[in-house]
Amino acid sequence: MLQILCLVLCGLLTRTRAEPGALLRLGMDVMNLEVQRAMDESHILEKMAAEAGKKRPGVKPIKGITDMKVKDVQLPVITLSFTPGVGIFQCVSTGMTITGKSFIGKRMEINVATNITATNRILQDEETGLPTFKSEGCEVILVSVKTNLPSNMMPNVVNKFLNSTLHKVLPGLMCPAIDAVLVYVNKKWANLYAPMPIGQAGIVKYTLTSVPTTTSSYIQVDFSPVVQQQGGSTIQLAETGEAPRFPKDYVEGSSQLLLSDALLTAELALLQTSLDLNIHKMIGELPPQNTKTLASFIPEVAEAYPKPKPLVTQIRINKPPKVTMNSGESLLYLHGTLEMFAAQWGRAPAPLFLLEAHFNLQIQYSVREDRLQMTTSLNRLLSLSRVSSSIGAFNEKALTGFVTDLLREACIPAVNDVLQVGLPLPDFLDMNYNLAELDIVENALVMDLKLA
Repeated sequence: MLQILCLVLCGLLTRTRAEPGALLRLGMDVMNLEVQRAMDESHILEKMAAEAGKKRPGVKPIKGITDMKVKDVQLPVITLSFTPGVGIFQCVSTGMTITGKSFIGKRMEINVATNITATNRILQDEETGLPTFKSEGCEVILVSVKTNLPSNMMPNVVNKFLNSTLHKVLPGLMCPAIDAVLVYVNKKWANLYAPMPIGQAGIVKYTLTSVPTTTSSYIQVDFSPVVQQQGGSTIQLAETGEAPRFPKDYVEGSSQLLLSDALLTAELALLQTSLDLNIHKMIGELPPQNTKTLASFIPEVAEAYPKPKPLVTQIRINKPPKVTMNSGESLLYLHGTLEMFAAQWGRAPAPLFLLEAHFNLQIQYSVREDRLQMTTSLNRLLSLSRVSSSIGAFNEKALTGFVTDLLREACIPAVNDVLQVGLPLPDFLDMNYNLAELDIVENALVMDLKLA
């Protein structure tokens, strides 16, 4: 009995487990750039060197050396490698000169070259829920040491003094630099959970599904985006049956962002009411929108309105839009009604008929700053059926060309105007999306994040 209960519970957990709506792969290209940028912009080694010469309360001076200063800090060379299941192993190679008055009364200069190594574990912060790097096991390895102290004078004493001095000075000087750089990098995750507007209709927030995972080639961050209407109601992402996956043909060390079609569908659901359209004027190069034009397709209209009357058309999207993606192609499915009226002077328009229409649009994707942009074009009018009519029964199939032209010339430009608000992309590590290359794969859009 207990075994059966366990199987049932496990099955429920499997079905209710949230699949990530977006995935981020951080390759070594992004991590190298961010760590190097943090080192450069923070000037952390120079700051640490300046701090080394200051007297601090509670810290005893190093025996045998006075007036200690650190100068000529060399530009660091940073080497990173992924540690599976942990994070990033970091090695910072640099050099500097330590000066001071030695125990023999002479001005001393010690030129050192060092490697600072540490493991930067990636975690999920308990308070904020944000990704965060934490340094562990910092070590300072002396690569070379040169001094102006006479080598022939008490070499054992001098060597012992240098060894003791450097082991006291360097860890306290260099290891805090690693921690300070990580603080700088971690701050660039700070806005990740901030709600980002989609026009006036609602917001999206990119929250983490779980602790980021590290492989030998990348760090993967899984998101469960929260899509909320302006009033606060959450739009659930549809279950796709199969979690989105990255293709296998990307360059080793590169970084990608994957957005599932389920996420884009949920975000566009916020804009559903904005897609409704009223048409009551001339449209581009289409024939005049009046009952005479309509009567050429439906003779019953001429019987009801012998004299031409302007047409008023209402298009209402009555089901949430749906985005689908297959290799190289993305479609937006719209399901709604098309109702036509005959305009009457001084009176409300008279209803002619109500049609149910199902059509899809081809989507072209692009990026502008931190937003995914979508431009559509009509792909196909999938179905057209009559719901009601005040002019009697007629063959609605005769209207297929008329309605198709109306959708292409009037509805699609209105849809594209609505989509100009753009869909927000995750705000992390000051990522510049403008150079990203886009690829449509099965059930997802993949952005190859180019840095230059």
